[in-house]
Amino acid sequence: MIGREVRNFARKAADVFHGRQVIQGDQIEDFWALKDVSFEVKHGEVLGIIGRNGAGKSTLLKILSRITEPTTGRALLSGRVGSLLEVGTGFHFELTGRENIFLNGAILGMTRREIDRKFDEIVAFADLEKFLDTPVKRYSSGMFVRLAFSVAAHLDPEILIVDEVLAVGDSEFQKKCLGKMNNISRDQGRTVLFVSHNPAALRQLCTHGVVLRNGTASAKYDINSALDDYASEQQTPFGSSNWRRPSNLPKPPVHFVSIDVHLEGRQPNHILKCCALIASGPGGSKASIAVQFSKGIFGEVIMEAVPKWEAFIGGTLGMYRVELSIELPPLIPGYYFMDFWLGQHEVDTFDWIRPAVAFEIVESPNPTRRLPHRRDRGAIAAVSTADISKVDVSRISIHDELNFSN
Repeated sequence: MIGREVRNFARKAADVFHGRQVIQGDQIEDFWALKDVSFEVKHGEVLGIIGRNGAGKSTLLKILSRITEPTTGRALLSGRVGSLLEVGTGFHFELTGRENIFLNGAILGMTRREIDRKFDEIVAFADLEKFLDTPVKRYSSGMFVRLAFSVAAHLDPEILIVDEVLAVGDSEFQKKCLGKMNNISRDQGRTVLFVSHNPAALRQLCTHGVVLRNGTASAKYDINSALDDYASEQQTPFGSSNWRRPSNLPKPPVHFVSIDVHLEGRQPNHILKCCALIASGPGGSKASIAVQFSKGIFGEVIMEAVPKWEAFIGGTLGMYRVELSIELPPLIPGYYFMDFWLGQHEVDTFDWIRPAVAFEIVESPNPTRRLPHRRDRGAIAAVSTADISKVDVSRISIHDELNFSN
């Protein structure tokens, strides 16, 4: 206690000396971003690191990338490490895309000869030939990540560390990146550590998974068991019909502030009403909105609602209320989860809340059905009709082969 008071007095005296405001009554508290985390990743494994925001995922990757030194313990890595943690890390904004390829490649440990040899592949993968001699300060966030990932992926590292920066890319580029990481891990036998909130990407790419909770790590499971373990901690897995932006979630120039949804009508004619409050700040561009639906917390996307393809939200400073009305198909009973996306289609992603809200379907779309719906039979009970007529087999040329009898 005395030692702490002495340290507080010394710190406040230094604040007064330097003209900084003195805050009274504060307490110093130790906070461990990671605590007693221990696991091993073998050569050729693809490890998914799963957890909520603030669980310690990014801190873990920074330690493994040698950006942050651990307070205690150590991380042992065998082989060259390539990392993609934040968009634009290692880029100089005044330099062109061409110059930044050489700069970033050198920072990542590539030789000039190696960069020269792979230069055309890097540019082709990023698909930025037209903007190669444009200063990167004029690039969108999507163009940034395309170039950054392309350089890191062509480093041919023994270990590739990737945070969820790929979320800012368009869907086609995300598929391209997943294909490249698949090639790196499975075809070339390299090791990948991958942080993502996208269960489909984790299942497709990863062989194993570790779940982080409040800075502590679970045992290493196969990826399906790790995702099930993470889902089991959600007592009401995102199961609310409203969402409010947490204070610790970064705010891009155009972002969601709140989302509210509610169901109207009865099966099979449900209407989903959505109200999204969207902020457009300095530097914000016009955006479009899209809503994706999945069944179950880690289910595949089953459908998407895009009210307008062209950008129509924002563009000037202010707050915007967007009200959506979505006609739902006949859904089988269960929980459905909704991802809300803001951006410019096939160009850039501004904000993506995954998943944001959930709703429950209780009634069967078929009121005469008596058997319960099976989970493995999909999510949508498609409207269908059937006609029947009797066939005159004597008019069928293959009736002998069918062995019909009179």
